[in-house]
Amino acid sequence: MKPTDTQASPVLKVVPVRRYGQWLTTAVLLGLGALAVRSILTNPRFQWDVAFGYFLNAEVLDGLLTTIWLTLVAMAVGIVMGVLMAIGRRSDNPVVSGAAALYIGFFRGTPLLVQLIFWFNLAALYPVLSIGIPFGPTFASGSANVLITPMVAAILGLGLNEGAYMSEIVRAGLQSVDPGQTQAAQALGMRKGQVFRRIVLPQAMRVIIPPTGNETIAMLKTTSLVSVIAIPEILFQVQAIYSRTYEVIPLLITVSLWYLILTTVLTIGQMYLERHFRRGDLRTPQRSFLAVFLARRTEQEQP
Repeated sequence: MKPTDTQASPVLKVVPVRRYGQWLTTAVLLGLGALAVRSILTNPRFQWDVAFGYFLNAEVLDGLLTTIWLTLVAMAVGIVMGVLMAIGRRSDNPVVSGAAALYIGFFRGTPLLVQLIFWFNLAALYPVLSIGIPFGPTFASGSANVLITPMVAAILGLGLNEGAYMSEIVRAGLQSVDPGQTQAAQALGMRKGQVFRRIVLPQAMRVIIPPTGNETIAMLKTTSLVSVIAIPEILFQVQAIYSRTYEVIPLLITVSLWYLILTTVLTIGQMYLERHFRRGDLRTPQRSFLAVFLARRTEQEQP
């Protein structure tokens, strides 16, 4: 029998699903986190007063500036080389594509630390560096010990190695764009350069930006390897300090805090860049942990 208008419809009580597994996991993680925080704050061997005392030390700040400068220059070299190698890999000329593949294979196949030491000792192989025509006149020459300084060796090692990885990132971004869009733009009379700048590159950046941000953060931390060739970046400066004071742990905490701050800044910058190049994308953007948490709390509080 169908209910009439005078009959009141029954009120249904919605009971949320009990997620006991999530509650147990949350309780365990919160417990472990509380134990870790308590251990870090109450253990006097961390020497937090010493760690924060060196936080704004002049030597540490000088090393921090060197680290930031090395990161920016090495990433600039890596991006330029990556774009050139990615275009070379896509070339129809077998010599060009083969040379690009050889470059990528060599710099990805050998350890970065070995490359840094190799560039630092380049004078052992080539005492004099010269520019000229093969089997012809020489236009300029100079001593390798003068030209390849430790800083130049660090930039060459970091930048050329990063270029091999960036080339694959750029190539993947270019391949993600539908070839039909390029053909349609060329059919409208657009030149290849215009098609690349206005059609291909803006769409490829959505794929290129996230891994490039990760590579930048990795480069920031990878610069610590140049301490083996006596570049005064932040880790080298900290090592010089604790070799005199023997305060190893607090100074390592100091340098770790600076790395955490810089990576956080880079992560925020990457987020805004991704948001800029994602304009017009109809897919739902990924929300932060805080936004997801607040949304779930609101859903649970609703009747």
